[in-house]
Amino acid sequence: MVGSSDTGGGRRAVRVPGTPPSAPPAVRTRRAVTLLAMSLIVPGSAQLTAGNVRIGRLVTRTWLGAVALAALGGLTYLADRATLLSIVTSTFVLSSVAVVLFVGAVLWPLLVIDAWRLSRPHLLPRRARLAVSCLTLMMVLVTSVPLVATGRRVWAGADFIDGVFHPGPASAAHQGRFNVLLMGGDAGNGRIGVRPDSLTLVSIDAETGRPVLFSLPRNLEDVPFPPGTPAAKAMPEGWSCGDSCLLNGLYTWGSEHRDLFPGEADPGAAAMKQAVTGITGLSVNYYVLIDLRGFSNLIDAMGGVDVRVGQPIPIGGGTSRITGWIRPGNRHLDGYHALWYARSRHGASDYERMARQRCVMDAMLRQLDPGTVLAKFQGLAAAGKNIISTDIPATHLGTLLDLAVGAKGQKASSVQFVPPLINPARPDLRLIRHKVAVAVKTSEDASASQMKVVPKGTATSSRPTDRMSRSPNPSQPASAPAEVSDVSSVCGVA
Repeated sequence: MVGSSDTGGGRRAVRVPGTPPSAPPAVRTRRAVTLLAMSLIVPGSAQLTAGNVRIGRLVTRTWLGAVALAALGGLTYLADRATLLSIVTSTFVLSSVAVVLFVGAVLWPLLVIDAWRLSRPHLLPRRARLAVSCLTLMMVLVTSVPLVATGRRVWAGADFIDGVFHPGPASAAHQGRFNVLLMGGDAGNGRIGVRPDSLTLVSIDAETGRPVLFSLPRNLEDVPFPPGTPAAKAMPEGWSCGDSCLLNGLYTWGSEHRDLFPGEADPGAAAMKQAVTGITGLSVNYYVLIDLRGFSNLIDAMGGVDVRVGQPIPIGGGTSRITGWIRPGNRHLDGYHALWYARSRHGASDYERMARQRCVMDAMLRQLDPGTVLAKFQGLAAAGKNIISTDIPATHLGTLLDLAVGAKGQKASSVQFVPPLINPARPDLRLIRHKVAVAVKTSEDASASQMKVVPKGTATSSRPTDRMSRSPNPSQPASAPAEVSDVSSVCGVA
């Protein structure tokens, strides 16, 4: 900064760096706006030009490095999405990014304020000084509020992953598929232990992400365990003792027999996974258990869910009086009403409830678009952390998220193992496994047809290409019907 005396008036005129003392007000105003714009576009550039060069150089280089890192991330997403998702789902990476954002939310506005100082607003005309000051205040908000909001979301994401997903070995795909058991239930009043009311096995193509959903009734009996497991040795006839041994009761039984599931953090969930493997013939990689007592909070956090209701659904019933109804038609349901829609028992069979639960699940998946997730992420993360438990390791989260992104927009097919297809009291396990195999084969054939039109050079899996051509079950023809249907056509998702 260079000073000069005004001998005529005794006041000191200050020369603004880069601006002659005799520069007209319009030039000084334009320079002030330019310095602010430089701070907004490239933080530190105003200091590099007209202030502390050392600070300006450090900040500018840091900013350009961050831009280069973001560009590298974008290229990685295009070339290897799974790798990038694995990196950004690391709690260490997310926490570090959140800290950087919070620090940036403090330093960037300070650089803007310093750029305002460097413009020497007291030498500007009164009207220009007011406009530049207002512009500075606006830029302080622009450079702080979004960073704070983003940092809070990133921190919530790290907290969610740390609270739900834990260290552990990843489970490899079985015959080119990841199979995840979704369970919904709660202990409830008068219940002993957790009894999952909703059981859905999601079988995901490890190459395309295309899912197939298999709904299992909670009252299924004569459930076998995979041969060779401690549970199978302890119960060679399977979980078979009539009405006292229903499929959903295995969770409590497994929790009470930890010795049969050595090394398992949740033996109840392990018992359910082994039972579903014995029923369907598909090796279950992971489980996800949703506490339905808190499910309504998750629906509320996402702003409700849109569902097409086919018939009136009572709120209440059974041992309590009916207090209201969910009317037919396209409905936007909050958490309270969505939970009643999914679980209402009055005048409905278990199988009707299974269909409604699948309907809500599919509606949520369809409506959780990136915009909704970003806008409501903190609430979703807080609600999800309190109601979700799983054995999916954090190290495998990126792979499964990549498959979920790839499956977005693809139709999910489903098979419901309900009467008259099966008799839950005396299930035909050979028939169930055959239907499962055919449904998987049908889905894979559809994926193979889509992949024929994928542009040359698109990355694909290293799995054998003859997987699509082999019969799903040597004892059954691949062309047998499987009662496979599109989820949206069955559930009536709005």
